[in-house]
Amino acid sequence: MQIARLKLNYFRNYEALDLRPRPGLNVIVGENAQGKTNLLEGLWLFTGIKSFRSAKDAAFVRFGREKAELKMDFSADGIENDAEIEIKEHRSATLNGSRLKSASALAGSFKAIVFSPDDLELVSGGPAVRRRFLDIAIGQLYPAYIGISKAYARAVTQRNRIIKDYRYDGTLSVMLDVFENEIAANGRKIYAFRNKYTEYLKEFLPGVYGGISSGKEVLETEYMPVCGADELLEKLKKAREDDMYSGTTSIGPHRDELIFKINGISARNFGSQGQKRSVSLSVKLAEAEIINKLSGEYPVFLLDDVMSELDPERQNYVLNHIKGIQSFITCCDPSNTAQLKKGKIIRVKNGQVS
Repeated sequence: MQIARLKLNYFRNYEALDLRPRPGLNVIVGENAQGKTNLLEGLWLFTGIKSFRSAKDAAFVRFGREKAELKMDFSADGIENDAEIEIKEHRSATLNGSRLKSASALAGSFKAIVFSPDDLELVSGGPAVRRRFLDIAIGQLYPAYIGISKAYARAVTQRNRIIKDYRYDGTLSVMLDVFENEIAANGRKIYAFRNKYTEYLKEFLPGVYGGISSGKEVLETEYMPVCGADELLEKLKKAREDDMYSGTTSIGPHRDELIFKINGISARNFGSQGQKRSVSLSVKLAEAEIINKLSGEYPVFLLDDVMSELDPERQNYVLNHIKGIQSFITCCDPSNTAQLKKGKIIRVKNGQVS
């Protein structure tokens, strides 16, 4: 996977950008609020997944303009591609001249991995952070998973609305049956995808983490569902009485957990800050290895302002040991790139690139 050219018009603080990155490492340097993260965000949108900054589509359009336009030339599976995204209140997209039903239909065509300051919370944050990681990672490999997840979430939302009134109106059980059946059907599929992906993580995580920790520690991971896939429907029905008081659905994949252990001990509860950051970085690098295993090529790697959070040893690993992956790294302090042996420096100031 290689990006040959990126053009941005009226996107965020960019009036016009025409960038031709190098195939290997591209380091984007600039002060805060100059447009470094905006550039990475523009690249990320071509994955078909929502922004890693959780922004609404309208926020992408430069102030005073009606729309933003993004164009990218990239190669995938040895084939040259061009994609375009137009953003007004919502995004629309074309791929190789064909208009897609939605921008999310780009999923699977262009693959990227983003590692931002929020991802440093992958270990120390709550379970929702790790579930989101799984959902985004799986969605890039299996675009059908995105639709399954959305259908599951809609059914949970509907059940939550109904369950609050269930204690006052027993006839609502019929409606609960409908949504619980839908939750169970899609939940079983989500379980299957997540279990499969976790097996891939187990294959690559130990080796990647061993490289970062110099082989001094062993990293393990485990997917922990709240119940078995086959008993999900039964558990949902049994939970009705408790759920009607909380107004939430307490059973299902939206309650599951992904855990990490260093030498058999919980990284979240007992790991040092350095260890947690190493685990988070390892997970992202392992994600790249999984994509390469399943698709035959590496994704593009986007690292947003995380260099200052890593010690010199880990900075060196990122700058000089990510082989065969086109990478974009943003940083404010040029000294963070002092160990860079080979790569392109891109300077950003007020939405202008040099």
